[in-house]
Amino acid sequence: MKKEDVIRKLTSRKLWVAVAAFVSGLIMAFGGSETTAGTVSGVILQAAAVVGYLLAEGLTDAAEKGAGDDRDGNIGI
Repeated sequence: MKKEDVIRKLTSRKLWVAVAAFVSGLIMAFGGSETTAGTVSGVILQAAAVVGYLLAEGLTDAAEKGAGDDRDGNIGI
């Protein structure tokens, strides 16, 4: 699996919603309260937002660094 594939999967909202639903279901199955399940789901989705933001910023920074070369072959500062 390529790095781009991993990044695409980690930034997928569908993946994080599925993870949150699975964990919430486990909490409820093992006797946890609905409030606890909702709180944990919220935390998972917030963490997903942070992960997505960090990966997007990293990709943007990497693209800008690669675009630092100008037409003369000189590296832009």
